[in-house]
Amino acid sequence: MRAHEIIRQTKETKISIKLNIDGSGSLSGEIPVPFFEHMLDHIARYSLMDIHVHIEGDLGIDAHHTVEDTGIVLGEVLSAALGDKKGIFRYGDKTLPMDETLVTVAVDFSGRPYFKYTGPSLVAMGKIGDFDSELTAEFLHKLSIHAKMNLHVLVHYGENRHHIHEAIYKALGFAIRNAVSLDPRREGVPSTKGVL
Repeated sequence: MRAHEIIRQTKETKISIKLNIDGSGSLSGEIPVPFFEHMLDHIARYSLMDIHVHIEGDLGIDAHHTVEDTGIVLGEVLSAALGDKKGIFRYGDKTLPMDETLVTVAVDFSGRPYFKYTGPSLVAMGKIGDFDSELTAEFLHKLSIHAKMNLHVLVHYGENRHHIHEAIYKALGFAIRNAVSLDPRREGVPSTKGVL
C-alpha cells in the first residue's frame, strides 16, 4: 500500500497529513482556510489520492505560513509514499479548460525539484475570500521541493482569478495521478540511471 503519514510542528504551524496514493479521491480533516480547502479538494479529487489533513496555524497574522507549510508536508508525505518509485509512469501532464481559462500543468517525479510558473501575476490578482492569490505559488513551490519533482504551471490565458486557480489545482491533480500511476509494463524505476 502506497501510504504514509507525517506530522510537522513549528512555532508557527502544526500540520499532519495522512496520504494514500491509491485512494478514491477524498479530502478530509480540519483546514481552516476555506478557499485553500477548496483547492486541496481539487487535488485529492482529480489525483484520486485520499488526503486527510489537520492544520493549525498562526492565522491571526495571515495564511502564509499555513499554506506554505502545508505544501512542505504534502510534498514530504507524497515523496515518502512513493518510496523508490518503481513502476510509476513518472511523468504526467494535463491541459485543462475552465470557462475562459486554459491551464497546463506538467510534473516529473525525477528527484530533482524545480518549479516554474508562467502566466498572469498571482500577486496582482489580490484576494479570493481571505486567501492571498500569491500563496498558490508559495504552496506549489514548496510542494515541488519536498516531493522532489519538477512542476511547471502555464496559464495560457484567463481572466477570472477563481477560474485560474481552480484550473491550476485541478490540472495538478490530474498530472500527479498520471505520473504516480503504475505502468503495468514496467518493473523497475523509469530512469536510465536506475534510481530517481
